[in-house]
Amino acid sequence: MAIVVQVIFAFAFLISMVLFYNNSKKIVRNIQLGKNIYRSDQKRKRWMMMLKVAFGQTKMVVKPVAALLHFIVYAGFIIINIEVLEIIIDGLLGTHRILSFLGGFYNFLIGSFEILAFLVLVAVFAFLARRLVLKLKRFSGIEMSTWPKKDAINILVIEVILMVAFLTMNGSDLQLQKLNHPQYPIAGWFPVSQYLIFILPTSAKALIFIERFCWWLHILGIFAFLNYLPFSKHLHIILAFPNTWFAKLQPLGELNNMSTVTNEVKAMLDASFIPPPVADNTKFGANDVQDLNQIQLLNAYTCTECGRCTAVCPANITGKLLSPRKIMMDTRDRLAEVGKNIDKHGNDYNDGKSLLGDYISHEEIWACTTCNACVEACPINIDPLSIILDLRRYGVMEKSDAPNSVNNMFGNIENNGAPWKYAPADRLNWANNTSN
Repeated sequence: MAIVVQVIFAFAFLISMVLFYNNSKKIVRNIQLGKNIYRSDQKRKRWMMMLKVAFGQTKMVVKPVAALLHFIVYAGFIIINIEVLEIIIDGLLGTHRILSFLGGFYNFLIGSFEILAFLVLVAVFAFLARRLVLKLKRFSGIEMSTWPKKDAINILVIEVILMVAFLTMNGSDLQLQKLNHPQYPIAGWFPVSQYLIFILPTSAKALIFIERFCWWLHILGIFAFLNYLPFSKHLHIILAFPNTWFAKLQPLGELNNMSTVTNEVKAMLDASFIPPPVADNTKFGANDVQDLNQIQLLNAYTCTECGRCTAVCPANITGKLLSPRKIMMDTRDRLAEVGKNIDKHGNDYNDGKSLLGDYISHEEIWACTTCNACVEACPINIDPLSIILDLRRYGVMEKSDAPNSVNNMFGNIENNGAPWKYAPADRLNWANNTSN
């Protein structure tokens, strides 16, 4: 019977790993649909950025309560997974608490896991209260439709189930140890689950059933959670690290120039400068996800949908249609759609849709003030502004499509050498009339 259980566990483990690998491979493939961009300079700064922002969560502390709760859940995810390694080894070898030979250190680990699991439960219930009872404004918006709301609740409920299963499993194990059951030798320290004695049964048979049921629920729940991540905003628990490493290091207000346009300007100013040839299929700006660079697409998959960017966006605050969070969610949804089309129809399939127009409207991108508030507020250095600017560039340079006010400015620059409608000869009239 034991060997059958081991085979079943090994099969479940293998299927879980294969599914996660295949789904992860599709996400990597989708990100690689974007243009290649070099972001491997200043490696020391990049490692420090990742350590501070992703590991240290230094940008979370703007909201101290949320930062503390998030850190508890984050620490729980990282540290309690050490215990998962033991469960996997036990499942494959048919053993029970195989690491208990560590003695006092093992007891310390199990006790620490229990305390952390309890704190995670407290934090998760606080997060649920913020969404379902307090209904914080930044968790709502036109982009926060049925699925994004469900996704957030799903993850919190899964975390509750995993932590309850873990503590109940330990509580049953402790009771069986007290009964001197031969399959449950004395091992571990249980500062939280020891209080479950008041609700657990007393018979060994019932305790074994509960312990085994919670053991399987816990580990299969983790396998399911792992394969839920590629379809969830919680993929950021993995992608936050590369995303912060590849983040822009230049000052936030420094915009990138397009090399093709720069070369044309150089040629206009210097007759001896010969610009390199431009390919016939060169596109200015971005119309669809393939026109964006790979870091922008990584940003889209990393978005946590926390709404901090939208909460500080002056355009959104004043009632305009723009929501930086929606920009990232739309980019991710369009990229996922393109990926599905490739899986179904091949690389050359064109569904007639595009990011600009079908997902993101012109009104949204032109509401942006380019203030960089969204980039500054993002806890993991996502850059919605870069996508907005590339979509604008496409509209202006490829389609001559811009608001009247912008077109008027372009005309004034062309005719008067300045954004205003006054001729150069009249530009100092205000100074000449100051004495009147």
